[in-house]
Amino acid sequence: MAADKPIYDLILLLDLGAEDSVRAKIVADARAAISADGELVGDQDWGTRTLAYEIDHRDQAEYHLLQFHGPASLIDGLEHTLRITDGVVRHRVIKLPPGSTAVAATPAPPAPTAEAPAPTAEAPPSEPVEADPALAGA
Repeated sequence: MAADKPIYDLILLLDLGAEDSVRAKIVADARAAISADGELVGDQDWGTRTLAYEIDHRDQAEYHLLQFHGPASLIDGLEHTLRITDGVVRHRVIKLPPGSTAVAATPAPPAPTAEAPAPTAEAPPSEPVEADPALAGA
């Protein structure tokens, strides 16, 4: 029986001080490198999160998770490229234990359409509350 291909997690922490286009290019280049030599099986944008500790006077970063199959040469190439790329605060490639499954991509919430009004922060109407007579004389 052939062994299952291992799944790797690539976690990217990107500098919020970098332009949006630069951060998008870093993620796109990582996806392209993975697709060229391996197989991308999961892709999630975790958004902006607070770091556990400051790194180079930064307390927040943009997080991305890419899950993939690939050879050791792919991992070496990714680590080399990400190590020297401006805009990458930290990165880590982790080999998942055998039998692990990739997480599915999280879909973005649907944008409000012209037909359906956007949700508001108004409270729903409630029934009138009668005052407690025992508290009225207090």
